[in-house]
Amino acid sequence: MYAGAAIAVGLFGHATPAGVAWLRCLGAAIVLIAWRRPPASAWRGRPLLLAATFGVVTAGMNVLFYEAIARLPLGTAVALEFAGPVAVAAFGSRTVRDFLAVALVAAGVVAIADVRLEGAALGVVFALGAAAAWAAYIVLGKRVAEAGAGIDGLAIGFVIATVLLSPLALGTGEVWSSPRLLVLGIGVGVLSTVVPYALDQVVLRRAGRARFALLLALLPVTAGVTGFVVLGQVPGPVEALGTLAVVAGVALRGREPGQKPVPEPPG
Repeated sequence: MYAGAAIAVGLFGHATPAGVAWLRCLGAAIVLIAWRRPPASAWRGRPLLLAATFGVVTAGMNVLFYEAIARLPLGTAVALEFAGPVAVAAFGSRTVRDFLAVALVAAGVVAIADVRLEGAALGVVFALGAAAAWAAYIVLGKRVAEAGAGIDGLAIGFVIATVLLSPLALGTGEVWSSPRLLVLGIGVGVLSTVVPYALDQVVLRRAGRARFALLLALLPVTAGVTGFVVLGQVPGPVEALGTLAVVAGVALRGREPGQKPVPEPPG
């Protein structure tokens, strides 16, 4: 996920943020279709409609987030976007313990993200739009997982999203003249979409939407731990407290009442 984000930011000098997001979508579609080869039944009726909606919403979320980080500090954009999962978690909360878990996670993400209220106001709009799309991604992703479509639905969704959002390819002109840049653009799709979103489908089959939304808060924690272990970046007191708050909030949140893990489909 974070390797892909780093590559994407590096491509902003050669393509528009929306264009890079479209390349990410294209790369994901190519790899997922080649890997899964969804059956003909998945390309018609309700499964197709659900997959298409999921794919377009997810691709739109990526476009909005890339436009946001092109205008705002990354930490600020991440914190604003995380309002989406927090809203899903809060909506699914039923007890004081659940609401406390949401509050801890929200405060922890803000602390880790090092929010700085600077940059273009349009960047804030894009980040909040990405937050709304992230909330929709969780809700629709859960439905795709429960319908048994899983990664096949993800593959079909990204194929349709790539076609519908193809006008964004106009912002990728320079990339097509450089095999290296094209490979990097496709690589963003593999690192930031294929691997993490396929894993999301596995987790969504076993966790409720609210609990899954809180688990997403482990993403900035993972980034901080990676920076410490690999790069020797020692977190400050605020970031360290934020990490502890996120971990505590995720641990505090229990399974949704009556929720049982969904068994994997045969084969």
